[in-house]
Amino acid sequence: MTCRVILIAPAITPSLRRARFDDGDSIENPEAVTLSLPAGRAVSSPSVRCRETAAALGLDASAESGPAGLDAGRWRGRTLEEVTAAEPEALVRWLSDPGSAPHGGESVREFCARVTEWLETTGRTGGRTIAVVEPEVVRAVVLHALGAPESAFWRVDVPPLAATEVTGGPGRWNLRLGQAGGRAAAVR
Repeated sequence: MTCRVILIAPAITPSLRRARFDDGDSIENPEAVTLSLPAGRAVSSPSVRCRETAAALGLDASAESGPAGLDAGRWRGRTLEEVTAAEPEALVRWLSDPGSAPHGGESVREFCARVTEWLETTGRTGGRTIAVVEPEVVRAVVLHALGAPESAFWRVDVPPLAATEVTGGPGRWNLRLGQAGGRAAAVR
């Protein structure tokens, strides 16, 4: 049974604009959030920005813990600039070692394993799932689909409202870039 999972990154927030670890703020200009999306089961990360983005897109999405964002521990609500000034060695270690979690939250390795488990479970349902998820969830799914190492995690950029699709099912996912026939899920 083939499954399609369309991952939508949340709309821009003041935290994203300031490179701040998620602090629960709301999206900017929800009335301007539009994408052309097919029908399907809708889910979201439990964060405010993902739930608000899903609502702005007209999705009746259920919040799920599996695709929640990476737990940044005590860095939550702090900017990269603040963390760099206060804990430069810890930040370098976290960005270079997927098994490191100097902030007391999840390591990239633990996070990728959790997201992979969510994706594999979702893949067993078949059909289409539209998931409004944190950018780091998209990164983890892309790495899993490509069989790329966790060390590549920070090399995947995911802009606000980006749509990324994977198709297949448990144990075999394909990354699908764009849509044939001009039906791309694009910002209007």
